Amino acid sequence: MGKVATVFKVYAEDIAQTDSIKAEILKVLKPTGIQVDDIGFGIKVIKVMFVHEDQDGSTGYEEGLRKIKGVRDVEVEDETLI
Repeated sequence: MGKVATVFKVYAEDIAQTDSIKAEILKVLKPTGIQVDDIGFGIKVIKVMFVHEDQDGSTGYEEGLRKIKGVRDVEVEDETLI
């Protein structure tokens, strides 16, 4: 099997929590990449990328992101074989 790159969009309950959520994601889940994007009107989204084996699936990462305090919503933005 191959490797898969999965990018999640993580939305905070409060914009002021964005930096603390990003720090917690880096500490707990150790993603391959992470960035904060402004999507307009002061709203920010944290984009988190994980690279994993195809057979492992990405649901564990999604569940881990949802457990972080202050996270309102998580959605898969992109998933592709690499």
